[in-house]
Amino acid sequence: MTENYWLNKESETEFDPINSLLSDLSDPEIAEEEFREDFFQGLAGRRQKAAFLLMTIWVVTIFLHLVSWGKWLVLGVTLLTGIQILRYLFAQPESIPTALSDRELTSAPKVSLLVAAKNEEAVISDLVAMLCSLEYPADKYEVWAIDDRSTDNTPAILDRLVTQYPQLKVVHRTANAGGGKSGALNQVIPQTFGDFIGVFDADAKVTPDLLKKVVPLFANPDMGAVQVRKEIANPQENFWTKGQAAEMALDSYVQQQRIAAGGIGELRGNGQFVSRPALYSCGGWNEETITDDLDLTIRLHLDNWKIGFLLTPGVLEEGVTKASSLWHQRNRWAEGGYQRYLDYWRYIFRTPMGFGKRIDLLCWMLLQYILPAANVPDGLMAIVRHRLPLFSPLTALLFTWGFVGMFKGLVRIQAASGNQLSLGLLLNIAWQSLRGLLYMAHWQIVMLSITARMSIRPKRLKWVKTAHEGTTSFNNG
Repeated sequence: MTENYWLNKESETEFDPINSLLSDLSDPEIAEEEFREDFFQGLAGRRQKAAFLLMTIWVVTIFLHLVSWGKWLVLGVTLLTGIQILRYLFAQPESIPTALSDRELTSAPKVSLLVAAKNEEAVISDLVAMLCSLEYPADKYEVWAIDDRSTDNTPAILDRLVTQYPQLKVVHRTANAGGGKSGALNQVIPQTFGDFIGVFDADAKVTPDLLKKVVPLFANPDMGAVQVRKEIANPQENFWTKGQAAEMALDSYVQQQRIAAGGIGELRGNGQFVSRPALYSCGGWNEETITDDLDLTIRLHLDNWKIGFLLTPGVLEEGVTKASSLWHQRNRWAEGGYQRYLDYWRYIFRTPMGFGKRIDLLCWMLLQYILPAANVPDGLMAIVRHRLPLFSPLTALLFTWGFVGMFKGLVRIQAASGNQLSLGLLLNIAWQSLRGLLYMAHWQIVMLSITARMSIRPKRLKWVKTAHEGTTSFNNG
């Protein structure tokens, strides 16, 4: 495994990304040493780095409009990105190992399941009941519920549940406990016994055979983590939940294809499993980020671990039902995703994580963050110069890829559920994909908002969670 410089938290010198970037040109060894000393201080330098990147995007975009060969460069980038997308489309996902048999369960590894709960009185009882009733030897797994200073009835509910379920252990965090969800998880890890640690959101719904399906994926010694496919529990409620259902199908397809093409698998928080050696080698969960799962994803890959993906069974979660709630949730997700590039950009280029993973990361940063930010100066220059936007071919490629990925993801889930792919079902999936593509357009606004906001003001770290109301919907398909 590579050397983990992020474990050093002793330095208090603020990292100036612009000066450090310039100093690379004169003395890279000194710059690298300084970077390692204050590398993992969390928020230090993020705003400067975000501002520098946004300024660079604007300058480069305007410059490309002013030179005759600008459009050819964009077409070249579009061609290279298209080749990478074709690699995703034609990659063959790895076969999933068979579930553990009853005989294999007798020698199955131990698993610790963690739930960080803050004001989850509406859903915590159902999840605890599910997790404590899995088809896995009772002495081989445990469930930890961490009450992070809830102000509702969550603490009382957990205290009652702990008397009903022998596998359940409850921890109430004190008033001075910090670190948000990451801090809650880190607090209990030393007390757990599992070879593998599973993390769930309080609104999760799981099937009894989940552990029997997940554990075999860790037979590969390089497998550091596994993400279970996420699924929306209330997909038929309104336009927003229908869009989220299609979005989760797209995510599952993209995850599998990126892994198959030599790219990276990503953790999604709810339904994530991490091996203890991999978690320890990466220093646990980062308490200086707002998306612990995406941050851990990068550190696992930098440490040369692999992240696998389990298509079925999925783990269900509530979809948000209001546009305002969706906006806040997706802004948090987008900012956390952006933070990891700002925090770890040097290591992405300098560690032996592999050419395929590095190209994969660059491709997704281009499509997810750089392109939305560039569309503003691109649009302004197009209006001023009375021409089409320069990046329109790349934008068209992104939306085409989104529709195809969504369609193939929904088809794959239906096939895995044993449903017959009739013409009527395929037409319905095509309609879901079109509607989902319209819904996904909100990500362009979210990404644009985040790249601009992070350049102007820092974000105060706090655990901003999605409110859960509870739902009775459950579909194993």
